[in-house]
Amino acid sequence: MGGSRRLQNMNPDVGPRPSPQPGPEAQKSALGVTQILFRAFLLSALGSFFVFSLNVNYVWLSAILTLAGIVLGIVVLVRAVKYKHSKLVLFGTISGLVVSAIMCLLILTTALFFKHVTTYQDCTRSALTETAKSQCLSELEKSMPGALR
Repeated sequence: MGGSRRLQNMNPDVGPRPSPQPGPEAQKSALGVTQILFRAFLLSALGSFFVFSLNVNYVWLSAILTLAGIVLGIVVLVRAVKYKHSKLVLFGTISGLVVSAIMCLLILTTALFFKHVTTYQDCTRSALTETAKSQCLSELEKSMPGALR
């Protein structure tokens, strides 16, 4: 019986196996996919900001881009931690997610007060002087509900 016990210990099919380490090709592939996702994330986050700043009437497009940015940011963040990519990707993703969260709040506020914001934006477009722009701002403040003034 002692001989069979020794055979059990030598059997490679028994017991836990160490997980195989991914090869250099798999790491390069994972890094490439993460970089593409990171670029798409940055493009959607910046695109959301620029679309919002151009015209408030496109707040729906800005909302879609912000939502896509948040989803892509979470995917990139998980991949950066899982595959231990550079700290720059991790820092950029976290910073971009913070900006996307702020854009979310800005879009929600704009959607709630859409009429007031579009009136203000139209007023500032036609204002040629700083005095006219400050007049537009004071009209916006007057048009807001009492608790937000």
